Amino acid sequence: MAEIGFEDFLKVDIRVGTVTRAEPFPEARKPAIKLWIDFGEELGEKKSSAQITAHYAPEALVGRQVMAVVNFPPRQIGPMRSEVLVLGLSDPDGSIVLIGPDRAVPDGARMH
Repeated sequence: MAEIGFEDFLKVDIRVGTVTRAEPFPEARKPAIKLWIDFGEELGEKKSSAQITAHYAPEALVGRQVMAVVNFPPRQIGPMRSEVLVLGLSDPDGSIVLIGPDRAVPDGARMH
C-alpha cells in the first residue's frame, strides 16, 4: 500500500448529508439508486448514483445520513450527472454497505 502525506488526505473533502429523495435508476448499466443528498447551507443538495440495491430500497434511504466525497469532478452516468461519490464498504458478497455517522450530526459536517 502506498503511503500519502497528511496534506494529500486534507485535499479529499468528505462530508455528511441527509438523503432527501431516492429513486430506482433503471437506465444504469448495473442496478443502482439515484440519490438527492442535502449537504447543508454551504453546499446545498447534490445528486449521486449508488450501486446499493442489494441492501437498500429507495424509500428506506430518505432521511438517512451518508458520507460522500464532495470535491471530485461530476461524472455522467447514463442520463444523470453524479455530483458526489457516496461512500460504502463491501460486505462478504461484494455488495455495498453505506457509511454514515452513528449519531445525527449537522448536514455538511466535514470528516476529520
